[in-house]
Parts: sequence; C-alpha cells; structure tokens
Amino acid sequence: MNTVQHRRVVVTGIGLVTGLGVGTERTWQALLGGRSAVREVCSAEATALTSRLAARIEDFRPTDFATKRVLRSMVYNDQLALAATCLAHADAGIDRPTGDGGRDGLFVGSAKEISDPNHLLDATIAGRSPDGGVDIRRFGEVARTSAYPLFYVEGLQAASLFYISQAFGLRGTNTYYDGTAEAGAQAVGSGCRAIRHGLADRVIVGGACDAASWWTMSKLDSLGLLSPSNELGDRACRPFGQGRDGTVLGDGAAFLVLEERSAALERGARGYAELVGYGSTQDLPDGKLGEGVARAVRIALRQAGTAPEESPLVLAHGCGTQDGDLTEARGLRAALPRRPMVTAVSPAAGHLVAAAGALNVAVAALALHHRVAPPVANPADQDPRCGLDLVRDRPAPLRTDTAIAVARGLFGQTVTVALRSV
Repeated sequence: MNTVQHRRVVVTGIGLVTGLGVGTERTWQALLGGRSAVREVCSAEATALTSRLAARIEDFRPTDFATKRVLRSMVYNDQLALAATCLAHADAGIDRPTGDGGRDGLFVGSAKEISDPNHLLDATIAGRSPDGGVDIRRFGEVARTSAYPLFYVEGLQAASLFYISQAFGLRGTNTYYDGTAEAGAQAVGSGCRAIRHGLADRVIVGGACDAASWWTMSKLDSLGLLSPSNELGDRACRPFGQGRDGTVLGDGAAFLVLEERSAALERGARGYAELVGYGSTQDLPDGKLGEGVARAVRIALRQAGTAPEESPLVLAHGCGTQDGDLTEARGLRAALPRRPMVTAVSPAAGHLVAAAGALNVAVAALALHHRVAPPVANPADQDPRCGLDLVRDRPAPLRTDTAIAVARGLFGQTVTVALRSV
C-alpha cells in the first residue's frame, strides 16, 4: 500500500440518474446534444407555486435497484441515491467489497428533510374534530394506528447511508452531509481525503435529491430563487445570461466510485479522471465580489499543483440567479486570469440541489475522459458583466488536462473539486 502522502485517487465508476435519463450514458449524450429535461409540472401540487417548471425523471423504476420489501421504508430521495450508487458500482466493475468492507467508505450529500407527506394523510383525516377542524388530542390518539407504520423510519435524514452500506457491504468510514449543492461536493471531497489519508482504499461518494418535489420547490419558490418565466419552458434557466431570473429544479442523483490509484490499476479498473484538489470556503453576506469562489478555486488548484494560467475547464454552479451568477463569474475571473472554458448543466438537468455539486464533478470527469466539454443547453445572450467563455451551441474539444467543478450553497458556501486527466 502506498504511503499516505503519496496516495492518489481516481474515479473508476460513475452513476447518474437525472431527468435526462436513467444511466450515465443517457445523461452524458443528452448533455452533449444540448437537450433539456425541463418541462412544466402538470399537477395540482404546482398550481400554487410561482414557478411551475422542473426536470422530473419519467422512466425511473426503483424496483430495478431494490426489492419491494426494502423500498417500503425508503422515500424517493433514498431510492435515487441507491439507484445511482448501483449504477456507479456496476460501472466500476466491482463485484465485492475490499476484505470485510472495513476499507470501503461512503459519503453522501442530500437535502432530505421529511418523510413522504402522503403517508400522514390518513392519520390527519382520522384526527379531525366533528366539525372538520384540527383536533391535536384526537390526532395523537389515532396516529399510532392510522399513520403509515414506517413513517418515522423513512424520514430519517441519513437513511441512505444504511441502505447503500447494506447493499454493498460497506463497513468503513462514512458521513452524511445535509445542504444544497455544496453537500454533494463536500461528500466527494471528503471521500477523496479519506483515501489520501489512508482511512479507506475505496469510497462511494455523491449526492441525491428529489428537488422537483412539492416540498423542495415550495421552499425555494418562496425564497424567490426559482424562475417565474413558465412561458419559456426549457429556456427559462439562463446561467450567466441577460435577463436571467432564477433557477429550475430537477430530480436526480450522481454518485462516483473513488479508489486508491495503484489498487485500481492493479485490478484493471478504468480511470475517468484523478481527483487532485478540493477547496471549501465561506462568503459573508457582504461578499459581492465572489471572494469565496476565488479562494476555493485557488485552494483546489494549489493542491493540484496547477497554475491558474493553465486555464482548466470549469463546470460552473450556474444557477441562473442574478447575484449568484454574477458573484460566481467575478470569482472565476479573479482566480483564473486566462478566461477558461466554462459550461453549466443546470439548464439541461435542472438544479439538483444537494446532488448538483456531485453531478458537476461527474460531468467534469466525463469531459476529461472523452476530451470534450458539453455545451450550455440554453445559451442566452451573456450578461456582459459576467464575461465568461461559455461553451455554446455545440460540444467543444478540450484544450486542457484539468477541470474544476464548482458547487455553491444558499448561504455563501463554495466547494470546488479539481480533476486531472489520467
């Protein structure tokens, strides 16, 4: 085994489940083709929302990845996480854990907060007073027998850690991160560190989120972060564009298998890319110049031993909000003086919230592996204040061996992951 200071980390498996398709190849080909999964949400739950656009997954069958018995205690969020993990595991060509699984880790990011609200409806109805009003006492009396018996179990935030560990025999270091885009990226960075520091030889990392659910959409809609331009359909999300007015959410999960490089080579694994840097910073409320983004990029590049002048491919957060895009662009320009090639996947797959950062890392690895950058699906006229070299209209051949994936949180968090071709 390599000494800790020389342990290198490679991506050997990628599993994607998005509105663009179930499976990495389907999502990747859709991104290259500039297609978008964003559609109007045609359901009663969306009628009260200002934004009624989302990228939902139309052909997802959870029974392809778990038994009905296991699925009984899982919410959609957990199902997506397990499905993407299964795809990444198969892509890596792994048939068993290392040893007894004690050297296999798991790091998951998600925004899961509640059980399936529908499972509480029967108890709520049974607990009404005779006049139809709220009767908390009666609800308490009938809830035990009327509520879905696994309601509390399915709502556990970190339940996906258990389901994935159980499915693949993982017994090693593990952590669950709750949050938005930074959560999935933190999971990737932490998994990489676990291998580098000798805590694990192989880890599964990533994020999952049912972002297009009513619960998540209603929260971000009330914060004014979602695009109200329903009439634009799949053209509503316009990262770095003039007139941009918010993001569009998407369901999905993105998971990767990371391995210590020499062990991966020894078993003949395919390497998509090497993880070479990881930066995590916090902006304060007065950070209007993107200082946090700039610091996070510089940290990741310094760890990678890459000079900013080498101009890596950037998988931007690109959420499509006015301030978010502007501060990100300013931070990227400050850290990368040679105007790097920039792309964003949110117009195509939607903003996957906690899975968005992990999706950016996965797409960065695919871009380095295939030597091509996917275009922005909705290349609106760019805001001149952003001043980025966006990939537009068609895929662009790579002119670099390095990529940076950016993920940003709601309250100033920025996480960057640097990758290099293998």
